[in-house]
Amino acid sequence: MQKIIILDFGSQTTQLIGRRVRELNTFCEILPYNKYPEDDKDVIGVILSGSPLSVYADDAFHVDLSHIRGRLPILGICYGAQLISYNYGGRVESAGTREYGRQHLQYIDATCPLFRGFDEHSQVWMSHGDSITRLPEGARRIASTETVENAAYFIPDAQPVYGTQFHPEVFHTLQGTLLLKNFVVDICGSRQEWSAEKFVETTVHELREQIGSDRVILGLSGGVDSSVVAVLLNHAIGDQLTCIFVDHGMLRKNEFRDVMRDYEGLGLNVIGVDASDKFLSDLSGVKEPEQKRKIIGRDFVEVFNAEAQKITDAKWLAQGTIYPDRIESLNITGKVIKSHHNVGGLPKDMHLKLCEPIRWLFKDEVRRVGRSLGMPEHLITRHPFPGPGLAVRILGDITREKIHILQEADDIYIRNLREAGLYDQIWQAGAILLSEVRSVGVMGDERTYENPIALRAVTSSDAMTADFAHIPYEVLAKISNEIINKVKGVNRVCYDISSKPPSTIEWE
Repeated sequence: MQKIIILDFGSQTTQLIGRRVRELNTFCEILPYNKYPEDDKDVIGVILSGSPLSVYADDAFHVDLSHIRGRLPILGICYGAQLISYNYGGRVESAGTREYGRQHLQYIDATCPLFRGFDEHSQVWMSHGDSITRLPEGARRIASTETVENAAYFIPDAQPVYGTQFHPEVFHTLQGTLLLKNFVVDICGSRQEWSAEKFVETTVHELREQIGSDRVILGLSGGVDSSVVAVLLNHAIGDQLTCIFVDHGMLRKNEFRDVMRDYEGLGLNVIGVDASDKFLSDLSGVKEPEQKRKIIGRDFVEVFNAEAQKITDAKWLAQGTIYPDRIESLNITGKVIKSHHNVGGLPKDMHLKLCEPIRWLFKDEVRRVGRSLGMPEHLITRHPFPGPGLAVRILGDITREKIHILQEADDIYIRNLREAGLYDQIWQAGAILLSEVRSVGVMGDERTYENPIALRAVTSSDAMTADFAHIPYEVLAKISNEIINKVKGVNRVCYDISSKPPSTIEWE
């Protein structure tokens, strides 16, 4: 299959480049800058990402492009453009002040294929502290802004080389998708064969070849990733699949019952396990967030293993690992910097082979695959929910009473978002119980001393960055009023208006 290789130099927007390329129905692979594949027969073009570093710094990331240049089209973005310039006779210098934000192109070379169809003075997004003050040998300038003379350039090799100082992958570069289409489709020659329907067809065939007549076990969470894997495997191997759904007692209100009903409606072979007593007993008195996560992770493995070992002929363990899980677990030198719940290998005593059928997909692609499989929309659009569940949305120790309070408040919150038509506009929403905090209130003629609830809702495209959702005040007022009036133990509701970064989406 044709593919674009994206070499990652550490930019926060590298994944966004990948998603934009996939939106052009073109397969792409994101690799550390120094891990270009030895076999690139299917590669039709290469994109170099941005970076937080300066190309002239001692710790800068450098790569030899001699084995690529002239054979394949290359597009350097920000640091990538500076790196090409620096390596081929150009000059890169500090801009004095960081240029960050919207700019407008004052000049474009309309004859250049990269800018085909561009409007005059098109808006672009800059994010750099260095500028290209001299172009690389043989290059010509093809775009400028008021403050950046060499906003883009072109080197007419046997296969063209392009560099843009701005970021075409971000939303604020208004014609960035057009620029990437010009590069990927027109310049690199993508046949645009990558689609959800094609993925399902190919993957079902590959799963049948891979698994044969073996039995597969899949741990379900109720989330979109594992649910799509379950339906995909069910299409491929039918009753050779056994799914296990563990209730650790910290799911949303009625979630275990509702999700089991959904799975049975999809024709899946699902074993539901209520292990809430074990989890809550082991969490008793524990307040530290990381310790809570470790206990829940350990207990989940123990419960899952106990059920899995009853299926004595199982040969495979399926997981809902997606592409960002794998990317986030490696830094650009290939070293693990963050372990992920789906990227840690198998428990040693399970002796099962790993099956990860959606390991190449971004979250939005997973949802498109779910739709092509005919899954119910409410399963596909379900907000992300942390594996430890409400345990990391209760600040402090975990008790059944606190879980009940948070479940009721969260249920009111989510129901009101749905009724207001806001749920599908939000990436993730949830209520947080500040159980270590007490606030004074007045209810009726009496003073109260109860807990606050914080509401969190963010908009995002990939959870790498996020902004708080601008929920109308009248909707927030209605939610606050209903929670305080109906949920015993809560006398105050707050709304979290912090972004990521610097804050995270979850509180713990």
